[in-house]
Amino acid sequence: MQRILVILLSLGSLVMIIPLIWMISTSFDWAARLELGFPPRFWPLDPSLKNYRAAFTNVPMLKYIFNSLTVVAGVIVVSVMSALLSGYALSKIRFIGSNFVLVLALSTLMIPFEMTMIPQYLLFSSMKLIDTYWAFYLPAMHYAFGTFMAKAFIDQLPSSLREAAIIDGAGEFSVFGKIYFPLCTPIVATMIILLFLGVWNDLLWPLLALKSPAKYTIQLGLAMFTYNNGINKLPSIIMAATTVSLVPVVVVYLFLQRYIIESIALTGIKQ
Repeated sequence: MQRILVILLSLGSLVMIIPLIWMISTSFDWAARLELGFPPRFWPLDPSLKNYRAAFTNVPMLKYIFNSLTVVAGVIVVSVMSALLSGYALSKIRFIGSNFVLVLALSTLMIPFEMTMIPQYLLFSSMKLIDTYWAFYLPAMHYAFGTFMAKAFIDQLPSSLREAAIIDGAGEFSVFGKIYFPLCTPIVATMIILLFLGVWNDLLWPLLALKSPAKYTIQLGLAMFTYNNGINKLPSIIMAATTVSLVPVVVVYLFLQRYIIESIALTGIKQ
């Protein structure tokens, strides 16, 4: 049974990685600048870096990457701190209505963003925050899924740590910051990866919230310049630009993946 599972997972991994290999190969293939070969080639027919030069010439990639990193960093800080604080409160501080608050927060996950984006746009427009990165940072304060993950993780940590600190005269913020926060490194890493992927690849909200090309994120910038500059007719250049946009995602994942495994292992902690 285990061998069958390994074979199935290997086949699934192969199916997922083949398009990535093809994209990277095409990004180095100068012969594919006008037309993609069929069947797909997994080795460049004419290996060259010209596609990347053309991509950086036609699209201010570094500017868009910097903008995206600015947005992602702010959203991660706000979302993670909001989720950890609320998760700690719901897990360790017993108060009337805590279960109702958690259910109410989780119920918002059932509402698709497409239903709230227009009211959200009108709200930020009335606050004069459209075309600013505050339109990304303020909604990040409500990270219901992160709150749920943080509560579930902190539930596994001994409450006796908090009780001992309270007896010694520590306040709640001191207990959280000095005792529980250092223990939450694995779940923080998990949230960072999920948030990074979500914000980095988001196109719809940046399309509504940002008006100035100088503030475009990488996904919005690629979409706009692809069609405005006619790059959509040059497939290998599109592949090169897309490959560059994926590099930060891969780096973040490779750096933090070990913490995800650690978070899974720590869920077995008992008081």
